[in-house]
Amino acid sequence: MSNIPILEPAEAYSLWAPHYPARAHNPVMQAEQNAMLALMPAELAGFSVFDAGCGSGRYMRHALVRGAKRVTGVDPSAAMLDRARDELADLRSNAVIELVQGSLEALPMPSAWADLTVCGLVVGHLDDLEQALAELRRVTRPGGMLLCSDVHPTGHALGWLRDFKSGDKRYAVRHTPHLYSHWHAACATLGLEIEQVIEPMLDPADIPAEARFDPIALRVPVALVFQLRRTP
Repeated sequence: MSNIPILEPAEAYSLWAPHYPARAHNPVMQAEQNAMLALMPAELAGFSVFDAGCGSGRYMRHALVRGAKRVTGVDPSAAMLDRARDELADLRSNAVIELVQGSLEALPMPSAWADLTVCGLVVGHLDDLEQALAELRRVTRPGGMLLCSDVHPTGHALGWLRDFKSGDKRYAVRHTPHLYSHWHAACATLGLEIEQVIEPMLDPADIPAEARFDPIALRVPVALVFQLRRTP
């Protein structure tokens, strides 16, 4: 693994986008997604949902299936937004669907409009957790819910990489670990109530027989998943 080039997120996702599906496509993502969807309201009729770092539209699709009236995704990568347009094109919905290119550290969105804000496996690409959470809080209405996840810092400590293949080469995306204590301190500063925290484990049934992975991954949590509430 040590010979894999570590790319900045913008470069990495421009290479990854053509092959990046709008679904959980590895065991870690499946564990993270199971936890996120368990916390997401089953019925989103009438909701305006914001997906920060929407990528290929994975959580936008889930929000639309659950009946959201408006779903907006922002991502820094134009290539990933193109992928999201393709992936969401076949979904029949009367909802308003928007895709906007922009930075998660300065979201190009108005304040206090989203009933539900989702940010899945994104903040590890950002150095400043508090700034990212401040922007997520800003776009969420008072009393609104935020669902945020990241790769568990245990994985980073064990040397795991967020790697992918493009052509015949393998690359990894730069990742900054954010400890639970960092989340707790940032939420306390910003007025975000931590309602639930899930640390999902891998399900052995999700691991392909030919997969290459660290066996210790079955004994440690692979993601941090937060249900937050913007206090008035």
